Order: sequence, then structure tokens, then C-alpha cells
Amino acid sequence: MTVLVDIPDDIAAHLAAGGPSPDRAALEGLAAEGYRSGVPSESEVMRLLSLPSRFDVHDWLRARQIPYQYSPEDLESDRSTLAALGSNSSRTTR
Repeated sequence: MTVLVDIPDDIAAHLAAGGPSPDRAALEGLAAEGYRSGVPSESEVMRLLSLPSRFDVHDWLRARQIPYQYSPEDLESDRSTLAALGSNSSRTTR
């Protein structure tokens, strides 16, 4: 989908001088506000912003002080994955 936004030239120049281009700023604003409300997902933010990994999404969220959405289901999935890999959460590493 292509979305066109008409921004007066003087405002666009002002916005571009302080950071990302206005089109990138609009895309990031959409991703940020959407993620705060639950849509898009982490992987969709990654695709939307062309970030190379989920860790880059985490860094992007952290830089904007957006809480990471991590549900009890996510925790259980991670614990199951660790168990399948042979990790034991009760062990400590020395």
C-alpha cells in the first residue's frame, strides 16, 4: 500500500533538518503508535522498517521508550525452546 501525505515544503524542510526524512518519520510514527496499541507485531515492525533482526527492533523500541510486549505465552514458548535445546533454567553458569 502506498500512502501519500501532503506536507508543506517549509515544514518538510524543518522536519528533515532535525532527523530522518519526513517519509521515514511518518513510517516510524505509524510503527511506534501501532506497536503501542498491539498492531503491528514485532516481526511486522521489523519488516515495516526494514530492520535486519528482532534485536534491532528491540533497540528501536528502547530508543523510543516503548515497552516491549512480552506475554506469558511468549515466556512459556521461550522456556519450551530452552528445554528443547537442553538448557535447564535451574542451573547456574560458572
